[in-house]
Amino acid sequence: MLDETRESPVEVRPEHAPDDHPKLPKPKIGVMLANLGTPDATDYWSMRRYLSQFLSDRRVIDYSPWLWQPLLQGIILSRRPFKSGAAYRSIWNNEANESPLMTITKAQTSAIAAALREIYGGEVEVDFCMRYGNPSTRSRVEAMAARGCRKILFFPLYPQYAGATTATANDELFRVLMDLKWQPPVRTVPAYSDQPEYIDALAQSVERAYAAEEAEPDILVVSYHGVPRRYLTEGDPYHCQCQKTTRLLRERLGWDRDRITTTFQSRFGPEEWLQPYTVEEVARLAQAGKKRIAVIAPAFSADCIETLEEINEEIRESFEHAGGEHFSYIPCLNDDPAHIKALVGVIRQNLAGWIG
Repeated sequence: MLDETRESPVEVRPEHAPDDHPKLPKPKIGVMLANLGTPDATDYWSMRRYLSQFLSDRRVIDYSPWLWQPLLQGIILSRRPFKSGAAYRSIWNNEANESPLMTITKAQTSAIAAALREIYGGEVEVDFCMRYGNPSTRSRVEAMAARGCRKILFFPLYPQYAGATTATANDELFRVLMDLKWQPPVRTVPAYSDQPEYIDALAQSVERAYAAEEAEPDILVVSYHGVPRRYLTEGDPYHCQCQKTTRLLRERLGWDRDRITTTFQSRFGPEEWLQPYTVEEVARLAQAGKKRIAVIAPAFSADCIETLEEINEEIRESFEHAGGEHFSYIPCLNDDPAHIKALVGVIRQNLAGWIG
């Protein structure tokens, strides 16, 4: 992350400018990593602020605000912060006093910055922002522009595109740009769900996890964050990209179809979401005789509440309650070197034409 207390950026006089022209920060290219977000703490008001921002996003909940906001602000946010706060406390990084998502995103940013420094020297600067909570997209983009980044590559860390993830991150970037007097050219990184290095990193994580097991799992459950089913019919490509990621992972592993299955988690609200639902499918698998399963979550670039608490606690409990005997959660790719290599490769592809 950018440290505004460090020494100021190098300042130079613009080319062909007169001698009395004020010096400006030396032009650089900025790479801004973007993730979903995290509450600042686990207390009621911190959770309420975070959940209010998240659940007020029309990309996330697209019901009419006239109907949704009274329900959200009155009933949901009077109760849900207590439950969500308890869930976050069960996974909180107490040493750093932050969520695991924050800890991991910082590590990813540092590793990517070091890799790009090896390639481009000081011509590229790397930072990260969160769509909800802190550091906000506005604060980090404005800081990056102030430090002389005259072009910005904006990288939502979602392998599969969805309106509720990639699109809303881009929306927030565009809102920030609307208020900048000197608006830098920007590029947004598209989904990378079928990039060979990303698929290979996923496969390596599965191979390592399976090698560490006393007995091989009966099936690998590939669990993606869910969205309402109607998003698919409205043109969102998320479901198709998730299915493709699973297929490419299976092909890279050299497996038959019966060794792997795709599911969707984190359903919210009364309408139908993408199916099968992970929490129900793992119970069905246990009842069908699949007593040993492994679960991986390729839609998340970093472990977070949906993986460390929902998968490793709630979904595990569903499986074991239905008679399952051995549940193995395969962590997200996080700052694994193969993942960092894949992300750097995507960044280099998208910097083409801006820098050699």
